[in-house]
Amino acid sequence: MDAGTLAWGITSSALVLFMTPGVAFFYGGLVKAKSVISMMMMSFGAMALIAVLWILYGFNMAAVANPWDFSGNPFANFALSSPELSSSDFVLALFGSTFAIITVALISGAIADRARFGSWMIFAGVWATVVYFPVAAWVWGGGWIMNLGTTLFGEESGIFVMDYAGGTAVHINAGAAALALALVLGKRIGFQKGIQKPHNVPLVMLGASILWFGWFGFNAGAEANWLNGDGSYGAMGPDSLAGIIVINTLGATAAAIIGWLIVEKFKDGKATSVGAASGAVAGLVAITPACAFLTPGWALLLGLVTGVICAFAIELKWKLGYDDSLDVVGIHLVGGVVGTLYLGFFATETGLFLGGGIEQLTVQAIAAFGVLIYSFVIAWILGFAIEKTIGFRIKNEDELAGVDTSVHGEEGYSLAEQV
Repeated sequence: MDAGTLAWGITSSALVLFMTPGVAFFYGGLVKAKSVISMMMMSFGAMALIAVLWILYGFNMAAVANPWDFSGNPFANFALSSPELSSSDFVLALFGSTFAIITVALISGAIADRARFGSWMIFAGVWATVVYFPVAAWVWGGGWIMNLGTTLFGEESGIFVMDYAGGTAVHINAGAAALALALVLGKRIGFQKGIQKPHNVPLVMLGASILWFGWFGFNAGAEANWLNGDGSYGAMGPDSLAGIIVINTLGATAAAIIGWLIVEKFKDGKATSVGAASGAVAGLVAITPACAFLTPGWALLLGLVTGVICAFAIELKWKLGYDDSLDVVGIHLVGGVVGTLYLGFFATETGLFLGGGIEQLTVQAIAAFGVLIYSFVIAWILGFAIEKTIGFRIKNEDELAGVDTSVHGEEGYSLAEQV
């Protein structure tokens, strides 16, 4: 990396790391006042644990020498101890760690108000090891998803799975695991539509704003930090994809807010601030895989469509009976699938409606549902095993009393006694 690219690599990594506190604020504002500490601690716990695991062996697992390897050797360069590593390698490791951290943190929203912190940490560490680290290798580190187009259609086809910044590896991955945990832990006490209102809407808006801010590092940072096909690092020169990436990140997000609010207005009669925040996150999710492969007009359409679809998708939990507390499934899983499949139709030159054939949609669908199924199955097995051994869900009386006091011995808000 040259000096400018190296500086942007560090800056974008800091932006993405800041997104996890953004998730903590966003989720924390959505839960009950007596669960806010528990909710935010699940994100901060993920930051601590996954960062350590990534440095120890996760970075090594996230790249493979053979497309059909499950993952890289976790002990090949344990704790990044190789003397051959350069500053660029360390920045690449830093950037990759932030993706691993936020992917795990996103899952926690599905089990708000009812999960034990220690059990969550065990799940987070094991899931990251057997799911996220290998999937990152599949998608970006030379694995089977990265080579799927060549495998099916030949190198001359020019077809490859388009997932620039994590539609499959981050959002579908996290959303599928969230659905599995929601099913394992079961419903909250009194689960029904309108079970609770967000206890702090400004906190929700703050979290969404931090996420939107950090997402420019999330998407555009990949331009500097990921390896090119020839083994060189990306560069932030005038011919880079950074420009199209950032304008698409802005446009799709803005359009998704509009789409979500239109649905709210027609469905419930009012456009809400929580709806605007949720729409923004949905748009960010959908543009993540697509940011470098769409013209701005098609990015606007993607955002609008995603906002509408996700606004309806969050209602599925009431009809299907799974308690996804903070709509991780409706926003991240559904939004990730929409953004990934959308490229099969509207990706520049290879999309079905823009001069391509069915090939692009085929590889997008295989990648999306391959990751979805794998993540769901492993997360369900892990969650079930933890629940049946040490227990994952807190006791009913602790849920009624509040997770914060029963698990952490703290209260989110200490009101002064009136004299």
